Amino acid sequence: MLFLLFQLGTERYALDAGQVVAVLPRLGVKEIPHAPPAVAGLCHYRGSPAPVIDLGQLALGRPCANRLSTRIVLVHFPDPSHGPHLLGLLAERATETLRRDESDFVPAGVSIDAASYLGPVTADARGLIQRIEVQHLLPPTLQALLFKNEAMPA
Repeated sequence: MLFLLFQLGTERYALDAGQVVAVLPRLGVKEIPHAPPAVAGLCHYRGSPAPVIDLGQLALGRPCANRLSTRIVLVHFPDPSHGPHLLGLLAERATETLRRDESDFVPAGVSIDAASYLGPVTADARGLIQRIEVQHLLPPTLQALLFKNEAMPA
């Protein structure tokens, strides 16, 4: 399997590349007034707006650093009721990939309810890499806010 590597603070994380639609520069994010701190705004991708979540703010309580290597990683966020949604993830140092078998990832041994998106870990010469489980990334309240059904009543 191929994984996109990125950092939050000094720690490294991995996203299954099969869920990644595109990796974009951190440009053109429109801020949304009164949005929760983790919502960086909206980006435009191939004619459609997509909400962008700041992973640094969501996970660490501080925004991602403003670097050239901080990217918007567009992913398919699964929704069993309405099908997948396009979701942008603002991530630091999103410039490398890693090839690993599924069996190379082992349980982390720690489970935190508020961070249920943290998956199993693997290691390389630079240390541990933890997988992010996109389907568990958004708390239900944030998911409802971002992907509210906007169909107008007849």
